[in-house]
Amino acid sequence: MAENKLLRAYGDREGDGMVQMSFTLEILPGDRAREAAKRFAEAHGLKDALIATMEQCAKEHTYFVAYGRSPHTVNLADIHVEELAAQPLTREEIEASAKKLGRKIVVVGACTGSDAHTVGIDAILNYKGFAGEKGLESYKSFDAHNLGAQVENHELIARASALGADAILVSQVITQRNCHKENSAALVELMVKEGLRDRFILLLGGPRIDHQLAVDLGFDAGFGPGTKPLTVASYLVERLVGRT
Repeated sequence: MAENKLLRAYGDREGDGMVQMSFTLEILPGDRAREAAKRFAEAHGLKDALIATMEQCAKEHTYFVAYGRSPHTVNLADIHVEELAAQPLTREEIEASAKKLGRKIVVVGACTGSDAHTVGIDAILNYKGFAGEKGLESYKSFDAHNLGAQVENHELIARASALGADAILVSQVITQRNCHKENSAALVELMVKEGLRDRFILLLGGPRIDHQLAVDLGFDAGFGPGTKPLTVASYLVERLVGRT
């Protein structure tokens, strides 16, 4: 059993419990609004809340940032999550390892359903990449195909099949009413129905995605916000080379 370790928020000093929260209320800026925001923050557990920001953000609404002390802690011993097994490799290690396959790794990616935001899939696949790292298009060992946004599930599967893809990457940025879960689950269901689920490595990414959620939805792995191309490339190389 894991040893208890209590984590408390860190603000000005270790373990002081200081946190920041933001919210919008239907009220115009002013002294009354500031007091309303303070009480709202205190109702959520903040002690000695300070309203650091009060800005009108719409005709009848104000955006607030509150800063205060939280009494809450989390115990690491109680936390058990499904984590990605693959270890990050260097770019050179990825290229060297991929050569063992004797061919390029074919990857097809898209934003599915009504999702029109390509920022996630572009960051991983496109040459420009993300945060100073070039995308999979820049790797000699990868053949990356970015299908863009609002791609229907059957179109994505058909394209991946035609290209003989090793992996399908799905990006879901829009999350209202959990549509990211519905779109992703529908893709897996369709692949299972067509007998194609085991043919591809299936990856899911987005701002509200983590590895556990992706696995629960039927994917092989999930990648959350801030994921860099190197992480995805490392995972794919380790999975594919491990098969040989």
